[in-house]
Amino acid sequence: MRVAFVSMETTRHDDSGGTRRLERLARLLAERGHDVTVFCARSWDGERETATDAGVVYHGVTDGPAQTSFALRLPWALSRFDPDVIHALSTPASQVVAANFGGTLARAPLLVEWFGDSDPSGSRWAGRARSVPDRIVTPSELVRTGLRERGVADERLRTLPESIDMDLVRSVDPAEDVDVAFAHPLDETANVKSLLLGLAELRDREWSATIIGDGPAREEYEREVEDLRIGDRVEFVGECSRERRLSIYRGAHAFVQTAYREQFATELLWALAAGCVGIVEYQAESSAHELIENYDRGFRVTTPQQLADAIVGAGEFEHLTVEDSWADYDHEAVLESYLELYRDLQDEYGLL
Repeated sequence: MRVAFVSMETTRHDDSGGTRRLERLARLLAERGHDVTVFCARSWDGERETATDAGVVYHGVTDGPAQTSFALRLPWALSRFDPDVIHALSTPASQVVAANFGGTLARAPLLVEWFGDSDPSGSRWAGRARSVPDRIVTPSELVRTGLRERGVADERLRTLPESIDMDLVRSVDPAEDVDVAFAHPLDETANVKSLLLGLAELRDREWSATIIGDGPAREEYEREVEDLRIGDRVEFVGECSRERRLSIYRGAHAFVQTAYREQFATELLWALAAGCVGIVEYQAESSAHELIENYDRGFRVTTPQQLADAIVGAGEFEHLTVEDSWADYDHEAVLESYLELYRDLQDEYGLL
């Protein structure tokens, strides 16, 4: 299958969750032998129009991320590629409208990836970006609901989750046992304070906690740990590789999710697959609770006291280092869902 991805900014320009997701999908498709090209702004040295990475061809439509020039040139570049399907990122909105024109020229359906971590609503093309795609994919019901509230018909929406590598989960050796793990960039959205207050409620019990991540609020959280007199039991380990994170998760008994905003709680998913009991503090702008709504090894809480009770309750569950029930979220399983969607769109487009 010939798949044209459209993302003016690649991860070399913008390392956001939606951009990473699109490029990961492109790589997985290329590994399967599909003909994949990402139409983007050029980010490589030299005057070459294309560059190749991990089997994916990157086609530089413009020399840099200039929205107007990119939108003007994109339709003709897509037409020359002659794709079976076009898969575009939702921002900037102008690239979605241009990709739709390119799809008309190439007689190919348009799918838009709407991750939710960037909002094109300020653009004059925002309404068109929501109305022209044949299908819009969201990572969670939270993001899907937001689009429905903006007038997108539910039948044009499809929710496909983030994906993980179950083979990698199984291959990493567990780290030293720890009772609670937490992972998030330590910024104003992390809401680590809820976790720390919950842990402080358990001063009279034996426990240990590991906090993964770095950011502008780290020093504030470290001071709070000392103020709460739990500094000897909370370890801040900073940024970690995926392998190191998985090692910590496999050694941990529970993973606590408290962040205010999550389009998809990817770290929670990795931790659940690595056997952790999931403890999620409900937040109106977070989809994290969706992962454990029907999961026996999970708790939903709303206060630090409930969080503390959940940590105690997690001790009633067996300590696992892998949970095979999350295999439906493996890269290969989610890739198959995308391929099925591509084929359905091709069939629909052929009937028009």
